[in-house]
Amino acid sequence: MSSFRMRPRFELEISRPADAIIDHFRNQLHQPGLPCRGLAVMDHVTIRVRKEELHFWSPQLNVTLFRSPDGLSTHVTGRYGPMPNVWTLFTGGYLLFGFLFMFVSIVGFSQYSLGQPCQILWFLPVLAILIALLYVSSQLGQKLGAEQMFTLHHFFEETIGQRVHIS
Repeated sequence: MSSFRMRPRFELEISRPADAIIDHFRNQLHQPGLPCRGLAVMDHVTIRVRKEELHFWSPQLNVTLFRSPDGLSTHVTGRYGPMPNVWTLFTGGYLLFGFLFMFVSIVGFSQYSLGQPCQILWFLPVLAILIALLYVSSQLGQKLGAEQMFTLHHFFEETIGQRVHIS
């Protein structure tokens, strides 16, 4: 998993029925002393780190299973990402700063085109810096959660019994 990747993902085919995979995950996730905890429901598995190791930047792995028409194999997709509260915080921050950038641009350049004073345009570099800081903090947070992401990845590989290439 290299840097500057937003929400790494993978896809693979497993030659087992989806029900067998879900049951295997349920059994594995209830074993004592595991580095991960999680939930396996219907065709979806969520894997997180243990509560003792959980911090603001802790990642989680969301796995979705798609049953083949013959029912003998399963297409699996997985996506690593932040916890939902972190994802919501950063998405809200980007939306807020993006909206403010657009609003200041519209008002400022309208004033400029009308020949009026347009000091509001001085907020554009400030907003651009805030957006850049938000991006840099998300990258730093991803680095802080990288070791836990590897833990989740290795647990997933051990549970399904095959190597997974992340794209």
